[in-house]
Amino acid sequence: MGGEDTHSPAEAFDPRAFIADLTTQPGVYRMIGEDGEVLYVGKARNLRRRVSSYFRSNLSSPRIRAMVAQIRDIQVAVTATEAEALLLENNLIKEHRPRYNVLLRDDKGYPNIFLSQHTYPRIALHRGARRQPGRYFGPYPSSPAVRETLNLLQKLFLIRPCRDSFFENRSRPCLQYQIKRCSAPCVGLISPEAYARDVAHAVDFLEGRSARVIEDRVREMEAAAARLDFEQAAVLRDQIARLQEVTQRQYVSGDGGDVDIVAAATAGGETCVQVFSIRGGLNLGNRAYFPQGPEEDDPRPGALLTAFLGQYYLAREVPPQIILSHAPQDRAVLEEMLGLRRGQKVSLSWNVRGERARWLQMAVHNAQLSLETRLAGRSGMRARLEALRQALGLEAPPTRMECFDISHAQGEATVASCVVFNQDGPLKSDYRRFNIRDITPGDDYAAMRQALERRYARLKRGEARLPDVLFIDGGRGQVHQALEVLEALEIQGVRVVGVAKGESRRAGMETLVLSDATAPTILPPASKALHLIQQIRDEAHRFAITGHRQRRARSRNTSPLEQIPGMGPKRRQQLLKHFGGLRGVSRAGVEDLARVPGISRKLAQQVFDSLHDD
Repeated sequence: MGGEDTHSPAEAFDPRAFIADLTTQPGVYRMIGEDGEVLYVGKARNLRRRVSSYFRSNLSSPRIRAMVAQIRDIQVAVTATEAEALLLENNLIKEHRPRYNVLLRDDKGYPNIFLSQHTYPRIALHRGARRQPGRYFGPYPSSPAVRETLNLLQKLFLIRPCRDSFFENRSRPCLQYQIKRCSAPCVGLISPEAYARDVAHAVDFLEGRSARVIEDRVREMEAAAARLDFEQAAVLRDQIARLQEVTQRQYVSGDGGDVDIVAAATAGGETCVQVFSIRGGLNLGNRAYFPQGPEEDDPRPGALLTAFLGQYYLAREVPPQIILSHAPQDRAVLEEMLGLRRGQKVSLSWNVRGERARWLQMAVHNAQLSLETRLAGRSGMRARLEALRQALGLEAPPTRMECFDISHAQGEATVASCVVFNQDGPLKSDYRRFNIRDITPGDDYAAMRQALERRYARLKRGEARLPDVLFIDGGRGQVHQALEVLEALEIQGVRVVGVAKGESRRAGMETLVLSDATAPTILPPASKALHLIQQIRDEAHRFAITGHRQRRARSRNTSPLEQIPGMGPKRRQQLLKHFGGLRGVSRAGVEDLARVPGISRKLAQQVFDSLHDD
């Protein structure tokens, strides 16, 4: 027994020696487990005191005891202030996603409204990095909130939504002009000065200066009536009425301002955080978040809000005031950290009165409703997973299921989809599509094999997680392909199930082809397991056919002129302009093509041959 390590994991790390030399300054600590995994990230006013608290003999939390048992190392970063430590802590949580931290699982940036730099600016939804020159308004809580605002702006101010490539190639107004949602600057139906005035009004509206916009519109209406232009006066009157209606509906209070209202609700081991965004006194909408922490962790709402706010505002605009449903931990430190992010003072409050108390109550109510809906959905999902466990003879309900489907049109633009479900339902962040190449068109077996090989070869590199159940949209042949791929990759422990379409392809008549059964399995139409399988199969089909249509559209939108050697963008543009489009080019003879500046006789022949080789 001499060579056996009899020390516990915590003793193997030797915390006493580490803590003895640890600084008492503020900073951030990282608990490191096996293979360098970051288990937990925390901040401390006094690093030595905080870290030593994890190694007491009377730890009451099972979560903390489980984490400490896995520690192999601790890394620290000293900061000048506790606020800087809080900011660094949240950056590290976002980077490492430690399993013992409360996590805000939202990697997508909030959408913004983008106003381009152009003689006739376009206005559109934007998500992601702000690289394009122009102005950005927001962020908004959700895409529907942006679309509602854009819809209103188009109706009120007739700002164009189209891309510059579309705008610059118009010869007549598009449908947006016909339905009175654009002033058709593309064909000169409005002057740059008048369009700039509409854009200025739209900017005032977005920045909460609706009263100024209404005053300007009233003056324009009176001027139009004075010059007997009653039609224009009526249009302006309707716009004023719409503006007043929207302003009355959306204002939080008379003083306007930028405020976020953040409310938390907890039940059944789940937490929902509801965020309402107020900008310029206007309600931009709300969104629900479900921060994820360890299963055995049940933080108090105040502690959870502290963790949530730090992560939430890492990449978002911080308003000057945030109204909370519960008192946060370390209010002063949190305000200082948010102030560093904003560059100005930020105030946190939770005991509010009057109109803002009413809005806070509404945010709490929304959080409770969202949480009830999620818990009800999870309860139904658990019942279906248990039914699936029984139907497939599994030892435990599956925690991860994947389903593959193939979509093509007579062999064209073949796309395979892989959708993923867990105990909560669809896990869309793990969805994948595969553009299938180098196979005989229409060979579904080869397409399925290629998709499976590409998907599960990543297991060897640790880039994908093994599913408990692998569903294949198809029968015995597709299941055989899956089994061969898994065997070749030496992957075991995956239950493969083929979902074959039943008689007349009717829903409820599907047959299941199990990898370890000789005869197909037919579940009753009312089976909860069958309903779950149908949902997963239908989602895979939807995801595959959407990818197929996108790929086919891209291939068909490619001009045949792009495939001709020596035909660059300028020459293509010359040809298309000279003949009025691709149809005119295809009707032209070699001599006609050669008369276009920049097109030699040899190139003209190549163009003609390429367009007439059938």
